[in-house]
Amino acid sequence: MAEKAKKPAKKRSSGGKQALLMKKSGSQRVESASRLIDARIQELGDWRGETLSRIRSLIKQAVPGVTEEWKWRGVPVWYHDGMICTGETYKNVVKVTFAKGAQLKDPSKLFNSSLEGNVRRAIDLHEGDKVNDSAFKALIRDAVALNNAASRG
Repeated sequence: MAEKAKKPAKKRSSGGKQALLMKKSGSQRVESASRLIDARIQELGDWRGETLSRIRSLIKQAVPGVTEEWKWRGVPVWYHDGMICTGETYKNVVKVTFAKGAQLKDPSKLFNSSLEGNVRRAIDLHEGDKVNDSAFKALIRDAVALNNAASRG
């Protein structure tokens, strides 16, 4: 019997444009997610795209083996032994939400949003905000270490 070819699944980006996410092997999904994130950064074309690009670069510097995914109608998500964080873009803010942020130490006080929750913490970045690169990368590495500890335990 002939095997049917898999059809691409349509996904809407938060920018309202149609994007295709192919149902293929894991490495091809990652490549597709990376391309979708590239396209989102280009689509924004303003300070939000620059900020998202910078955050993405810092995440990759902190954790070279990080995996990128594209979820929830156009949200970049970074993983390493579990979810690290998301990178949502809104009209006036780029929000970096750490999945287990409430369990992370934040000596540089980067977290400035979602502080009341028991699980997540976020960093809201507005136009003109500067990121403390070394503190942000340390937070990313700590999130990965937390994921590693959880996967072993």
